Amino acid sequence: MKAPNPYSRRDFLRTLLLVPASGLLAACARALGLPEPTHAASATQIAGTPVATSTGISLSPTPACDDDDDEPTIAQTEGPYFTPNSPERNSLLEDGMQGVYMLVSGQVLGTDCQPIPGALLDFWHADAEGEYDNAGYRLRGHQFADAQGRYQLETIMPGLYPGRTRHFHVKVQRPNGAVLTTQLYFPDEAGNATDGIFDSRLLMSMLSAGNGVHGEFDFVLE
Repeated sequence: MKAPNPYSRRDFLRTLLLVPASGLLAACARALGLPEPTHAASATQIAGTPVATSTGISLSPTPACDDDDDEPTIAQTEGPYFTPNSPERNSLLEDGMQGVYMLVSGQVLGTDCQPIPGALLDFWHADAEGEYDNAGYRLRGHQFADAQGRYQLETIMPGLYPGRTRHFHVKVQRPNGAVLTTQLYFPDEAGNATDGIFDSRLLMSMLSAGNGVHGEFDFVLE
């Protein structure tokens, strides 16, 4: 893993994270030639499907950091398709890419509930057809959390890989620390019940976002 750039990259992310998610959704939709999303009326849960529909169910995939003694995020298998040395970027979108626009955001925290500035996050996932790019870096990239430990990723919803439920892969590392390898999951997916790797502690909270979706998850590192 390359060492984080303590200056330009962090400054860039700090600026980007001040932009409302709705603005990013609209800009991305225009870039992909999709209808611009409308503002969500409220932060409501959506089903883990390509269509944003409200379920009204409240999910807490990560315990609230309010007792100064949080549980670390669990590790999961890397799987067969990790590729090292991915490009540094917080948007995995490319011209001509098909799929439902998705924003993934959250914080990287320690078990003391304090943010971890400069934490490395390396994401990879299947495309809308459930296929991984094992020859290049399509839908692969890493970034560094800002001074408040926040991260934000623009991508598309992953498709269904045979035998698995819908998921993201991610590696998270505090500066000079151990690497956490894990996965993120979608609520209300039919495949969750039959996927032997699925763990409900890694469910994202899903928010309605017009023509796209917004998943939130806080990583907690030891």
